[in-house]
Amino acid sequence: MGFTVGAHSARHMRRILRMLLARWELAALADGAELALTELVANVVRHVPGRGCAVVILLRPRGLRVEVADGSPSPPRLSRDPAPLGEGGRGLLLVEAVTDRWGSAVTAGGKTVWFECDRPSPRRAPRGTRP
Repeated sequence: MGFTVGAHSARHMRRILRMLLARWELAALADGAELALTELVANVVRHVPGRGCAVVILLRPRGLRVEVADGSPSPPRLSRDPAPLGEGGRGLLLVEAVTDRWGSAVTAGGKTVWFECDRPSPRRAPRGTRP
């Protein structure tokens, strides 16, 4: 879906994401995926002129993939040492912390930033116990 995003857009996208994850029986991924999506949308609001983006939410065999594409060719910058009292610079650190993988790719019309969250592994019974 294509969007022009604003300060409150992430709330609506989180609701859509949570609904899809529940339908796909992946609700356990919701908290981290919602936080990561919020950060990627916030980056569009903050750094992309016109605030236009397209959001793709995909169910994959391994789990979830979310892509946020925008018209800016500037790659995202991961700040390993954000200012202690600064208001920015932590978004991609959060994405890295709550997802299994993330990355970006420059495209003909801008860039796509993506993340993936793997399905939770089934819990195994402790050795010596019967299921």
